[in-house]
Amino acid sequence: MKNESGAFGEAFAAAYLQQHHCKIEKRNYHSRYGEIDVIASNEAHLIFLEVKTRAPGAMVRPLEAVTAAKQRRILKTAQCYLLQFPTQLQPRFDVMGILTEPDGHSVRHFTYIKNAFTADGR
Repeated sequence: MKNESGAFGEAFAAAYLQQHHCKIEKRNYHSRYGEIDVIASNEAHLIFLEVKTRAPGAMVRPLEAVTAAKQRRILKTAQCYLLQFPTQLQPRFDVMGILTEPDGHSVRHFTYIKNAFTADGR
């Protein structure tokens, strides 16, 4: 079940991508391996975006939560998506870390990393 801050962060991330000329293809795409929060496209890339949202004082910072195991699940889920929806676009794996205000309904700070990881482990 999605928590409220996670849904807020994913909506913020989707809006951010749209402001940067991306089309949202899917949100919360599920496979047997896991979930991809946002899938978007631009003229060159199919973007698989993992969004991590945290409140101030959280034990783990948002970007630290995208572990190697999480990356592997995202990659497998992206393969499932590409089998279901073939494309000529180049896949790209991005990560957005969001730190909210204490109320959880506004963004204090965010970091967006393009090409945060690749299928070959870089």
